[in-house]
Amino acid sequence: MGQPPGRGAAPPESSMEAEAARRAAGVYPVDILEDDPERHREAALAYYATLREGMQPSEELFSLPTGEQVKLKASSVCFCTVHRDEPQHKILVLVNPQDTKTVVAVYIKESWWPTEDVLRTSDPAREGLLKVQSFGERIVLFILNVVIFGRLERNLDDRDMFFLPHSVKEQAKILWRDGSAVGFYTTKRKGSLCGDGTGACYLLPVFDTVFVRRMYRRQGLGMAMLQDFCETFREDEALGVSWPISPAMYQVCRKFLLAHPEERGRLWEVEPPGAWGQRGSIWLKVRLQQSPPPDSHPGDANDDMSSQGQTTPDEGPGHSEEGKKNFQLHLVSNAAYFGKEMVQG
Repeated sequence: MGQPPGRGAAPPESSMEAEAARRAAGVYPVDILEDDPERHREAALAYYATLREGMQPSEELFSLPTGEQVKLKASSVCFCTVHRDEPQHKILVLVNPQDTKTVVAVYIKESWWPTEDVLRTSDPAREGLLKVQSFGERIVLFILNVVIFGRLERNLDDRDMFFLPHSVKEQAKILWRDGSAVGFYTTKRKGSLCGDGTGACYLLPVFDTVFVRRMYRRQGLGMAMLQDFCETFREDEALGVSWPISPAMYQVCRKFLLAHPEERGRLWEVEPPGAWGQRGSIWLKVRLQQSPPPDSHPGDANDDMSSQGQTTPDEGPGHSEEGKKNFQLHLVSNAAYFGKEMVQG
């Protein structure tokens, strides 16, 4: 029986048959991974031990999308922490030998899966914005946040910027479209702690991080996620968007508030924990920036309003006050060094 391309393993016949059957059925990791992080970690540790001790029955190769084959050995794999506050929750990843900070595959269910396959699903019920609940969905969130945005699709000017995984308690939704995870957003719930080492809690729900994959941008998905956030917390009188809001996210907010006047009094740019002295009206900022300069004509202002924001700006995650830096996009929270998370063994 031939080995499925790209998976790169030489498992026993029964495992090969099971893997071939899964591939033929179009099943992907998020569809089959048990909600058991500890069991997954133990399986990955056992496999890593065979690599480290040279116990594989034959040489294992993994085929990159470029056609290049990478030998699977201990020096080409490493463990990544899925949750920043649960270091025991780890996944084993294969890195590009030409760029050891770029993940090309993840070890799940005794097979190596290309990162793009980790982001796919065969479940037709996974469509639209869905709450992250299972460990498999947490892995998808990690890949989108740390691998895809953090390494592959961030602004080239941010070459020194890296990102921590989200908290295990992070409230998140993944945006699924046509069988693929194409984006996500996360929120800080009212009453949740503002950060480690503090007793302060958020005083209102906060739209904290958001990302849309490059090929799906300029389709209004950022605005759709902001609308979903507002509808999720329909009973709250005030909602926050994490400070600082970048120009790109500001345009998303601007378009949203122009289309939804009922939300203009609810959306605030906030610093944690979101007391009144830490809030600024986003709609007021929109109105002030739309005011024509003294030497302009009223008609100029109308033309400007009709032409601005006709395409959705690039969306990418950012992380708030904890990171002390404004990254590619708008919401900047939890910045750190990706390399420190990729600890071998």
